[in-house]
Amino acid sequence: MREVLHATSVAVAGRGLMIRGASGSGKSGLALELMARGAQLIADDRTIVTREGALLRLSVPSAIEGMIEARAIGLLHAPHVTGIPLVAVLDMDVAERHRLPPNRSTRLLGVDVPLLHNSASEYFPAGLVHYLKSGRRE
Repeated sequence: MREVLHATSVAVAGRGLMIRGASGSGKSGLALELMARGAQLIADDRTIVTREGALLRLSVPSAIEGMIEARAIGLLHAPHVTGIPLVAVLDMDVAERHRLPPNRSTRLLGVDVPLLHNSASEYFPAGLVHYLKSGRRE
């Protein structure tokens, strides 16, 4: 089972984050911030999600492989990875209101995936990289 979603995806340490939100919400900008901190691009703007048993994998449509949009600059080339396991979804359209947020999840292709909400904090991208590297205390 697979689906193409309007989302940007990156990976850190072989663990994928899918960033979803409305057009103009900052998905690509956040991905660039994460890439500047060591993340690898999976896909920008459209992400293929494939279910393998209870595992979801992220990949890129071939037409947009290795490209990411940087507003006011243009389409940039970027090394990319594919087939990365999805470990969390970030919703850019919902602001996080809790200092220590509760565990949340969203359902994709019948699989529950941890859900994070957006934060305007200047260290949010660094926190996301560390989350992908090491996880979160439950």
